[in-house]
Amino acid sequence: MRHFFEHKEHLVRMAVLFVVGILAFVVFREIMVPAGFGEYGHFRAGALDDVRAHPVKYAGQATCVQCHTDIAEQRAQGKHAHIGCEACHGPLATHAEGKSDEVPTKPDPRATCLRCHTQNVTKPKTFPQIVPAEHSAEGPCTACHQAHSPSLS
Repeated sequence: MRHFFEHKEHLVRMAVLFVVGILAFVVFREIMVPAGFGEYGHFRAGALDDVRAHPVKYAGQATCVQCHTDIAEQRAQGKHAHIGCEACHGPLATHAEGKSDEVPTKPDPRATCLRCHTQNVTKPKTFPQIVPAEHSAEGPCTACHQAHSPSLS
């Protein structure tokens, strides 16, 4: 036991390395972790305010219906009556407010329809689902279906 601490400089070096490593971690964490992190669990408290600061870009169903009454009447008779316009057409607040001359582009019918209607075991059995390769291998869905009232054309 007398010779146990004979070469203690190795232990001191190891202890100093651990202390330096821990101090480096604490300093790095203080620099990198934003203020308010952890206040609401594993989230940054200021993130909610940051999200609220972004302008709303969706116009809303009621705004679309004011100008596009013919489409609204067609949709009211179909299965897409309760789906908002911007679910398929994207955010259109700047178009609705007239702030830009931008005309909304018509969405790709195949990609847009398949986003909801591709067969998936997690969807209810009563929900209209297809296997695209078996239903129609190519071409737009609107070749056979109406977009706003998807009965067969």
